[in-house]
Amino acid sequence: TKLIEQLSPLANDFIPVFLKQIMTLKNVKSSLPRISKSLKATNASREFLIKNTRDVVILCSHSIIAAHNGDLRLAKQKIKKAEVVLKRNRKKAKDNFQKYLITPEQEFVEAHSFLAVIENKEIPSLKSLKVSEESYILGLLDCIGELKRLVLDNIRNGELKKADRIFSVMENLYQTLYPFAMYDKIVKETRRKLDVNRILVEETRAVITEEIRRNHFVKALTKK
Repeated sequence: TKLIEQLSPLANDFIPVFLKQIMTLKNVKSSLPRISKSLKATNASREFLIKNTRDVVILCSHSIIAAHNGDLRLAKQKIKKAEVVLKRNRKKAKDNFQKYLITPEQEFVEAHSFLAVIENKEIPSLKSLKVSEESYILGLLDCIGELKRLVLDNIRNGELKKADRIFSVMENLYQTLYPFAMYDKIVKETRRKLDVNRILVEETRAVITEEIRRNHFVKALTKK
């Protein structure tokens, strides 16, 4: 009994403190469910974008392969499908999720540009493709590598005139994009891609120049 009497004052002091501690978490506990709901939605959007951006990249890659193989109808179908998926992605990609659009948009620009060069048409504008400025620049830079392969394929097929036309586009595209090297800190990878493309252009120029010389030499021998 004496022990209980001694502890009672302590218990009376402890209970208000305990209740006070509970009260200090009242606002926290009321806020957490809303935060949890928001984070759950954010994570769902992130997972959606990761999956669907991968689909856009694959579709654009298949479009470029089809174009290389001469199947332009299939190439256009793949680009169209990629565009549909990309539109869905843009609805989900808000605020911090814009970064998830850079790579798929980049591939989208590359595929569109490559197809335009093959068909001897104007490369689509930034406005018509509805992509970010960063994606547009990077996509055009990536297209240069595909153009080198296209030039070599045409040389192998004896299409020297066509190869020369494509090389002209390739070289002009590189020269047009070169000034953007100064924005490397803003548009990442720009300088590195330009350095790689400079080598590609020089290598392609050497190949096509040698092929033109060889062609002239063969014609000269034929005339004799």
